[in-house]
Amino acid sequence: MKPRTTTWHNLSCEKVFWTLKTDKKGISEKEAKLRLKKYGPNKLPEKKGATIIGLFISQFKSPLVYILAIAGIISFVVGERVDSAIIFAAVAINTLVGFFEEYRADKSLKALKKIVSYKAKVLRNGVQKEISAVEIVPGDIIILDAGDKIPADARLFEEHNFEVGEAALTGESSPVKKSLKALPENKILAERVNMVYAGTLAFRGRAKAIVVQTGKETEVGKIASMLREFKEEKTPLQESISRLARKLTYIIAVISLIIFALGIFEKKDFLEIFITTIAVAVAAIPEGLLISVTIILILGMKKILKDKAMVRKLVAAETLGSVSIICTDKTGTLTEGEMRVVGVHCCGKMTPLNEIASSKECSTCLEVLRAGLFCNDATFHLDKENGNQDIVGDPIEKALLLAGNETGLNKKDLNKKMPRVDEIPFDSAVKYMATLNKLDSGKNTVFVKGAPELILSLSKNQKVNGKTKELDQKERKNIEKGLDKLALQGYRVLGFGFREVDKKERFSGNDGLVKNLTFLGFVVFDDPLRPGTRESFNLAKQAGVRPVIVTGDHKFTAIKIANQLGLPTKEKNVLTAEDLENMSDDELRKRIKGIDVFARVEPRHKVRIVAAYQAKGEVVAMTGDGVNDAPALKAADIGVAVGYGTEVAKGAADMVLLDNNFKTIVRAVEQGRMIYENIKKVVLYLLSDSFSEIILILGSLVFFLPLPILPAQILWVNLIEDTLPNIALAFDPGEKEVMNEKPRKRGVSILDKEMKTLIFIIGIFTDIILFGMFYYFWKTSGNLEYTRSIVFAGLAVNSLFYVWACRSFRFTIWHKNPFANKFLIFSTIFGFLMLFIALYVPFFQNVLRTVPLGVFEWSVLVVFGILNIFLIEIVKYVFILRRKKIK
Repeated sequence: MKPRTTTWHNLSCEKVFWTLKTDKKGISEKEAKLRLKKYGPNKLPEKKGATIIGLFISQFKSPLVYILAIAGIISFVVGERVDSAIIFAAVAINTLVGFFEEYRADKSLKALKKIVSYKAKVLRNGVQKEISAVEIVPGDIIILDAGDKIPADARLFEEHNFEVGEAALTGESSPVKKSLKALPENKILAERVNMVYAGTLAFRGRAKAIVVQTGKETEVGKIASMLREFKEEKTPLQESISRLARKLTYIIAVISLIIFALGIFEKKDFLEIFITTIAVAVAAIPEGLLISVTIILILGMKKILKDKAMVRKLVAAETLGSVSIICTDKTGTLTEGEMRVVGVHCCGKMTPLNEIASSKECSTCLEVLRAGLFCNDATFHLDKENGNQDIVGDPIEKALLLAGNETGLNKKDLNKKMPRVDEIPFDSAVKYMATLNKLDSGKNTVFVKGAPELILSLSKNQKVNGKTKELDQKERKNIEKGLDKLALQGYRVLGFGFREVDKKERFSGNDGLVKNLTFLGFVVFDDPLRPGTRESFNLAKQAGVRPVIVTGDHKFTAIKIANQLGLPTKEKNVLTAEDLENMSDDELRKRIKGIDVFARVEPRHKVRIVAAYQAKGEVVAMTGDGVNDAPALKAADIGVAVGYGTEVAKGAADMVLLDNNFKTIVRAVEQGRMIYENIKKVVLYLLSDSFSEIILILGSLVFFLPLPILPAQILWVNLIEDTLPNIALAFDPGEKEVMNEKPRKRGVSILDKEMKTLIFIIGIFTDIILFGMFYYFWKTSGNLEYTRSIVFAGLAVNSLFYVWACRSFRFTIWHKNPFANKFLIFSTIFGFLMLFIALYVPFFQNVLRTVPLGVFEWSVLVVFGILNIFLIEIVKYVFILRRKKIK
């Protein structure tokens, strides 16, 4: 008994019974208990969950968090309680956000577990009973009826018109007609029609099957195991912040040691230089960064949600901005997801649907559509709740019903005139449907619809412009050429024919009536593009993001859609599932650059596609909806589940489309870029201030001058003056121009050349002027407390001024609407108010050792702030011009 290694679809039913030591009556209860011990319960592998304390502790992984925590402790020890509280508040927000992310991280696995948490009907010793699906074992006989969920992988040995919906597992949208015959070993999963699989749904009929795999050995169990193996990679933002934090750690440590050593060497007061060293270290740490990044991400998520997409993970909101490849499904995402009749091909030509009703040249077109209404089970249904009239039925038949209405044909009236007396339902084995309709003339008419090649082969005559004539070999070849042309254009085609028979004739298993037909023509179907999809494709390409179509449809259908979307795609730009099967991973990586379409692919191929792009350094977004799309969604940098998809797909995804629209993905990418831009602004603002303070302290020690600013004053600027303006940058509206640039590459530092230049210039220029002011006022007044108050106010004014220059990297300050960010206006006013409190309120004068400043001093400080902004804007303008020249 080796159920874990056998290719069950390749064996006859008798061989399966023999291998599993069972029969049609099922195993005994005693044997079931033994097998349950041997194979384990029929449930998916469970990941051992971390404790709440363990999850909480695991959040303290970032070097930035370590530094902040240490700085907070030291601040508390030296008596800076307010500063300590603010620092720990930043740590707490970051930790709590991370904690809740981790708490929800395994939802995909939990959703998979739910698939087998239900009852199942089994035969044991010939007695039917209902048991928990968890207790099912290999060798059990399960009984399946329409509506049942399949509890385990099983080999069918008895079926009555049995069909199973396997879309969640294989991606196949239509129910699969099952059979019992043994199949070749190399059959792919979607073609193993003698098998049923755990988690799929019985649509029609009744069947019995032998359970061959349970739990983690089922196909869905293997997917669950794959999900556990996927390591959560850091997002580009997490990588950038981690690198920045590591660099800051080293720099701060070295600078702090230098400051402390210089202070000791110059025999300054030990406590003062120790507190100054700590103050500079704390000042150098961008405490507000974690809070601001969190706020920026939350605001970005809300904007993305407003655009009909839900981001499940906070950091994924920013990752969207670095996406360089979007692998998108076709049906429902690029297209409407509903088939429409675009025209009728008959009498040697194609007539668009909107011309058929008024066309006097070809009456056969209407006959084709009339046949499509007779041979049709779709019906109009009135929704009593909202009063809307919906169509219930097969998508193709719904399209035919709508087309008939559009051309003035009414199915209800037609059926009254020619009622249906017999039918042959559509069967995938014979590929046609036939109806027998009553005529008043004493004869009946057989209407047949089906695969176009089949209808053509069953036809003896053809109807041309209302006249019947023989279908000779030449005409047959002409029709076949027209069919080939439609197929190459990517259309779906259905053939129609009819035949008059004696009124006594009935089908009754007699398919002889479906022969010697008169061929009418083809109805041509298409799934139209969603409105705005082509524009979204163009916007994505303009932004350097490459859209790639990954579909289960025929390659010609996919090529047609690609060309409609502005991707000039030929057969050389397409890879099919067969191509992927015969291609190594290395070969795929070499070919993938020129591929626009992956056609006829199964969800299992998507993981290879994602890996191939990632090996090229691309950041990949992948769409999916089924259970077996989950590994690809997990492997992608951004997994995108469509709203109608399975809970497993949604659980594995980073983002869920609420409107299933490609346009929404592109909008989310745009918002992700805006998020990253705002994070860059915050980093620039905070590090510029930190750099200025460090250079100021170092400069005073190098030139053997008194400290120009006290530790408490540094912390006031860093934590009181800068905090609200820093957070306010998170509320800055994004710039549409972000979609005129290419996505940033993985591994690129958040501190680019422009930012480093600006930080350096802001720091150096600020410090040169502040040193000059310090030296002048100290020498002319001899009052060190007065001079330090000016420098303290100078640092605060400078940060409150240049935050406005940090609002954009693309535009100068006079090209930005100053009223677009009301929170920044408020935070600037608040910052000046707090500065006045620090300088003029006696209590804070004593704490900060400040003195009031007069009109002259304030005039100097305002001029200093304005000069600083002009210098920053000049540097920005140089970079703006350089970017324009590169373009």
